[in-house]
Amino acid sequence: MLSIDIKKLPVPITYRNKIMLIGSCFTEHIGNALEELKFSVFQNPNGILFGPDSVCRSLDWYMENRELTENDLFQLNEVWNSWMHHSRFSHIQKQAALAAMNSTREQAHSFLRETDWLIITLGSSFSYRLTATANRASEALHAGVANCHRAPASWFSKEMLGIPAMQAMLESTLERLRQFNPSMNILFTVSPVRHIRDGVVENNRSKARLIEVIHQLVQAHSFVHYFPAYELVIDVLRDYRFYDIDLVHPNYPATTFVLEKFTQSCIEEETARIIQEVKKINIARRHKAFQPDTMAHRAFLADFAEKARKLTEQYPFLDLGSEITYFTSPPDL
Repeated sequence: MLSIDIKKLPVPITYRNKIMLIGSCFTEHIGNALEELKFSVFQNPNGILFGPDSVCRSLDWYMENRELTENDLFQLNEVWNSWMHHSRFSHIQKQAALAAMNSTREQAHSFLRETDWLIITLGSSFSYRLTATANRASEALHAGVANCHRAPASWFSKEMLGIPAMQAMLESTLERLRQFNPSMNILFTVSPVRHIRDGVVENNRSKARLIEVIHQLVQAHSFVHYFPAYELVIDVLRDYRFYDIDLVHPNYPATTFVLEKFTQSCIEEETARIIQEVKKINIARRHKAFQPDTMAHRAFLADFAEKARKLTEQYPFLDLGSEITYFTSPPDL
């Protein structure tokens, strides 16, 4: 296996930090893992975003606390959608869709104000824009599109953004972020998910542009850092057995490997030790007993309830309330 030198963060991430994550689907691998480990996490308020244009526009909206209106929505196949939101926000009722989108926008605005670490995972340099055909079909006239919602291909034009354009938009957003929250640090990653539909050569060109732009930002700003998730999968693991059957998405062993490297290089040592204790609590909670009414299983639950209580007493910033409730009052199995 090829070795890789990963620089440790000058100020590592701790349990006391608030962490916001935004970007591609690989963002959610990291975010879900941190959330399970009881970090204070808020991820993808608009849902999955792939390109720097949609990431920057979303972050600008959060800082402005810009309220979405009916003019920001469009209807397709009886469902109301937003070009800047994932389909999980879509709804057959227009007001229900708006309420969900505005609720997460308000949460994102408040959380971003107090965020210690913003983790941005970029997936693609490609940008999609609405054509005149889409404009006639929708009142939501955005310069770019974050989610196509399976609309007709004729509604969009596609281009690969250049390095200067991406650098300019990211520089502008970074400047606004530091004004909005001066203590915030930024950690960039590039998603190892292959965008094969764009073409193999085009996918590599797209990723290369993202990597170059990010490294220019890292060199220019002391608060901007890079974690090589892409390189860990592509250059260190470098084997299709670390991908799902679609040969596009990294599988569980691959994401586990990346998260281990993330812990080693980005997480404070004391926090890393606490993580191991939290993992034991999580494993115990997932345990399914064949005979839940036995004294042995009741003793198992009582033992881990006590371990969870002691952990929260020792580290008050940990929220293990739901785990303690589970161990003391487990659901019927």
